[in-house]
Amino acid sequence: MNPRSAGVLLYRRRDGRLEVLLVHPGGPYWRSKDMGAWQIPKGAIEPDEADDAAARREVEEELGIALAGDLQPLMEIRQAGGKRVQAFLLEQDVDADAIRSMTFEIEWPPRSGRMQTFPEVDAARWFGLADARAMMLPSQQPLLDQLELVLAGAA
Repeated sequence: MNPRSAGVLLYRRRDGRLEVLLVHPGGPYWRSKDMGAWQIPKGAIEPDEADDAAARREVEEELGIALAGDLQPLMEIRQAGGKRVQAFLLEQDVDADAIRSMTFEIEWPPRSGRMQTFPEVDAARWFGLADARAMMLPSQQPLLDQLELVLAGAA
């Protein structure tokens, strides 16, 4: 069975322009990756945890903020590695420069015996839709199409 995650596509309207908040994963693997690496804040759904509760928890862990309002189910996607991600939608403006992510510890460099700590998310940024399409994981780009449909009242 493929692992499941839940996350939130946060959006805002700024100066008549629609923007989405994407995060850049922390850690050594993602350090030199930019284009095609950004994604929605998301993470694993714990056993017996509701999808929306997992999405809220993951946003809080990765961004250090609480979400205000009800999450709207957006869609489920399958990422390139097979992981299924249930995405939710919420309009909320947050200060991307003020995020405070939880950390994780891994052996780095591999087989060195040395443990290092890294943030789960090392950056968050608001993007217009065209820039978001260029910067985010290709497997998550359908979320932007669905966002546009929902906001147009077509979904």
